[in-house]
Amino acid sequence: MKDIHKSVEFYKKLGFKDKGGNIDQKWVVLKNGNAVIGLFQGMFEDNIITFNPGWDENAQNIDKFDDVRDIQKQLKEAGIELTKVADETTTGPGHITLTDPDGNNILIDQHR
Repeated sequence: MKDIHKSVEFYKKLGFKDKGGNIDQKWVVLKNGNAVIGLFQGMFEDNIITFNPGWDENAQNIDKFDDVRDIQKQLKEAGIELTKVADETTTGPGHITLTDPDGNNILIDQHR
């Protein structure tokens, strides 16, 4: 992202509202209905799609969810190459990354 202020202005015109973050630290989270987007200037090299197992669209804990290590195992069994793997000997927070066929980066980021 080149200019977080321009991006925030653009998405607010699409109906997104502030959900969290700190624009002075160059990261914000915006929400429109159930859709949530994070804008991060300088944090990631390219655009990234993020999924958060264990959270709903309001970043509230949900009772039943697939642990990121279980997701990792399923993806590996399906033959999907991961660019970063979670330590399977741990529990709790962890993340994995992969890239889709069009070059879009995907982060599966479990916070709990």
